[in-house]
Amino acid sequence: MKITDIETIPIYPRLPARNELHKARFGGINHRTVFKVHTDNGLVGYGDYRCSPPDRSSVEPLIGRNPFDFINNNLNIGLCGALYDVMGKYLDVPAYKLMGRKVRDAVSVAAWTRPASPEDFRDEIRRAVNQGYTIFKMHTCEYYDVLQQTRAAEEVAPEGFKIHYDFNSNRTLASALPLISELERNHPIVGYIEDPLVRHDIDGWRRLRERTRMPIIMHVPQLGGLQEVIHGLADAYMIGESGIGDSLARGAAYGLANIQTVIQLTGGTLTKALALHMAAVLPTATGHSINLDDQYEEDITKERIPVIEGFSPVPEGPGLGIEVDEDVLARVAANEPTTVLRHVGILHMPGGHKIYTPSFPSVSRLTAREEGTIRGLKLELLEDDGSPEFAALYERAQKEGSFVE
Repeated sequence: MKITDIETIPIYPRLPARNELHKARFGGINHRTVFKVHTDNGLVGYGDYRCSPPDRSSVEPLIGRNPFDFINNNLNIGLCGALYDVMGKYLDVPAYKLMGRKVRDAVSVAAWTRPASPEDFRDEIRRAVNQGYTIFKMHTCEYYDVLQQTRAAEEVAPEGFKIHYDFNSNRTLASALPLISELERNHPIVGYIEDPLVRHDIDGWRRLRERTRMPIIMHVPQLGGLQEVIHGLADAYMIGESGIGDSLARGAAYGLANIQTVIQLTGGTLTKALALHMAAVLPTATGHSINLDDQYEEDITKERIPVIEGFSPVPEGPGLGIEVDEDVLARVAANEPTTVLRHVGILHMPGGHKIYTPSFPSVSRLTAREEGTIRGLKLELLEDDGSPEFAALYERAQKEGSFVE
């Protein structure tokens, strides 16, 4: 079997109606690429990833090669998924059989959204619960109060539901420790903290882990992933986006060390399927998988992978085990990218001042305070309504960068 061609097809699936009024917040989410690997025996492998199409020169070296030359590769995740899909179809086996010995039939999965106001976050938690999720990941941000977000989530979340907060790798121990201590002490809904400190602060990570019972997740290890384990920096490590080969190797090593792994691969149903196949063979992939498939109103596959009581079954069909609908693929590829209107950010400070910014504000730059240290602030985003008032406000914000009233 030889690869005869590799198509890279940009697609723009519709976002769900619930996000129709938040286009600025979700800009770029529906920019995905589908990879189609054609072979000389007529088989086609499909993969998907949330990225722009790579340059043609990046796929040309694979033409004429056997797909099995690229087992455990670290190529683009979408291309890797397509290769495993066609290899599995050729052997008539699920992709996980090409990765290792299967140790589980289902994988814990998490819902996701971009940073949201407390009110929107409450609605997102309710939505996730209704869709069968029991874990929700969201990045915190500078312009909403994480304690207010947490209290809003607690209003609607059932017992046992957990939030996974990504703290963005932008804090010192002095700001992160009090906040995490407050969440741990008074808000049991918070189950995981990802990247609480800047990544190079090795001693800070170790000291934080010693002082909290909250599970700490490390996303991008600066020392390769195993030195961090030796130094005792985190309770779980995230794998996935660095490539299948790297992820399987690190996941196996974490398994030997009895350390939990969390998988993050962002895209649609095909991307989620690839993540589930990986998790099926890794000994300690008992953390959740984050995939963003809940962000799309439509997808190119004939079925979506269900979420049942917080988990999704590992597909058992050949390859990725998910069938693509070529008619839908053509239609979604013809969609226009989501248009983000001109907008102005208004940061409402707890003391009553308003800070106007050209877009989402950098609060740390504007206030010299680290993220999460200001209580009660909130963001209002004004979109272009065609009025002279908005035009004047937009032009002033563009000219001055930011101004305070």
